[in-house]
Amino acid sequence: MSLKNHVILITGAAGGLGSMAALTLAKSGAIVILLDKNLPKLETIYDKILSENGVEPIMYPFDLAGATENDYLELAQRIDEKYGVLHGLLHSAVEFSSFTPLIQHGTKEWGHTLNVNLNAPFLLTRVLLPVLEKAENASIVFTSDSSARLTPAYSGAYGVSKLALEGFAHVLAEELEGAGKIRVNTLIPCPVDSPLRKRAYPAEDKSKLPKMDSLAPIYNYLFSDESLGVKGQLIDAQNFKI
Repeated sequence: MSLKNHVILITGAAGGLGSMAALTLAKSGAIVILLDKNLPKLETIYDKILSENGVEPIMYPFDLAGATENDYLELAQRIDEKYGVLHGLLHSAVEFSSFTPLIQHGTKEWGHTLNVNLNAPFLLTRVLLPVLEKAENASIVFTSDSSARLTPAYSGAYGVSKLALEGFAHVLAEELEGAGKIRVNTLIPCPVDSPLRKRAYPAEDKSKLPKMDSLAPIYNYLFSDESLGVKGQLIDAQNFKI
């Protein structure tokens, strides 16, 4: 599934799934824009992409929670000026601290989690839609969670934000379906041995979980022409067959 000359922006590109997706897409020929606030980790995935013969990516240090609306607009403008088009947008950034009873949930933590997991995807998607519309076909992929999306007890702001994000993705998919140029889907990764999983379930035996790169084929699929007819779907990676 060649992604040659495709320009794809990935949030949380320094994180576990984000960096794995970036490496996967760059090795398939995409020009990947690595968006994250952690510059040292951005440099690490940048070097890894080059060492594995991926297309040289672009690093864009960016704090999703702390950025102003003008910062988002400037990002969109820079992409438009440099490439004139955007073929893909992967929302992989995530904020999760711990499972917490709502009565103990701090206001600051609640607001920060919603900013990263919900408000930032809205702002970023909104400002990038005009650039995405310049592509013949473009793909937006949101990332949910196999457990938090069911909003169990103690999932707090994280669970609420994932449920709301799925709703936002559904509304967006419905609104864009008529034009037929931008497809919107939500990926629900299966449990894998990721940094987020380690924080959420520290006592779990991670040796029994699949590695993160087991999800590589589905990222390639969602951003390639193979998925042109897939729109407005909640895609559970554990049960999805390519």
